[in-house]
Amino acid sequence: MSDFPSIFQPATVDQLKQRIASLSPEKKPKWGRMHVAQMLAHVNVQFQMAEGTFPSQSAPVRFVMRLLVKPIVVGPKPYKKNSPTAGAFKVSETQDFEEQKQALLNHLDQLVERGAAHYEGVASPSFGKMTAKEWDILFYKHLDHHLQQFGV
Repeated sequence: MSDFPSIFQPATVDQLKQRIASLSPEKKPKWGRMHVAQMLAHVNVQFQMAEGTFPSQSAPVRFVMRLLVKPIVVGPKPYKKNSPTAGAFKVSETQDFEEQKQALLNHLDQLVERGAAHYEGVASPSFGKMTAKEWDILFYKHLDHHLQQFGV
């Protein structure tokens, strides 16, 4: 399904943590308008969604999202720069860099601790039930995209 490393593997998370450690509040994006702390808050949303802390979209919206957006989100191709962002993922307010960074590190530790099986059949507010592999791709692909956005 993809060539992305599994975010449920400790070695993958260790690599991601090294990349995250090289971020600083002053880091500028290569594209886009988010500041680094906003980006961290933005990627944290996906983990919150997997934990069920976001309301589910209506059935018709989920149907359209599954049909048109999900193949892009969990497909094998990397995201394009400056791709449109879903409303729930938009972060425009100022964020605390250290707080958001620590939240992301905690989410990554939780992924490894829980393991892939925990995410099997967990519903996305936008796509409905997803496989652990789909969550794996979404988590890794989205985070990797934004770490590349900030040159790490």
